[in-house]
Amino acid sequence: MQARLKSSGGPEVTQAIQRLYKAIASAGVDSRLLTLVHLRASQINGCGPCVFASVRSGKRDGETDERLHSVAAWRETPFFTDDERAALALTEAATRIQDGAPGVTDEIWEGVAGRFSEEELNAIILEIALTNFFNRINHTIREQAGKSW
Repeated sequence: MQARLKSSGGPEVTQAIQRLYKAIASAGVDSRLLTLVHLRASQINGCGPCVFASVRSGKRDGETDERLHSVAAWRETPFFTDDERAALALTEAATRIQDGAPGVTDEIWEGVAGRFSEEELNAIILEIALTNFFNRINHTIREQAGKSW
């Protein structure tokens, strides 16, 4: 399979995306948690480039192979904190809405809202939304894993 486009936007698009990521980073959420969120949404959506980028980013930030390899089965492993579990549950619920799943239930929301400030929750939700955004772009243009952005 070959990519359909050489790039997915010009400098204005790149600048807008960089501003969104700056806003996410300014909320103070641990970058490793955001990487886990990005990885899980990308796994659900089958986005090879984003899975690849998440693993590389996680490794750069000191994440362990054990945890990165276990994100797909996070409920069945002892490797994640309660905060991470709440964020991963939110990620799955917000990402799987196309599967006919109920989305973010009150139970999931209560589990995550009690662990993070409103500013942190906004950053996590924006990370989930941006990940889903990029996953869909990558599927559409057949972006290949291994590219550096």
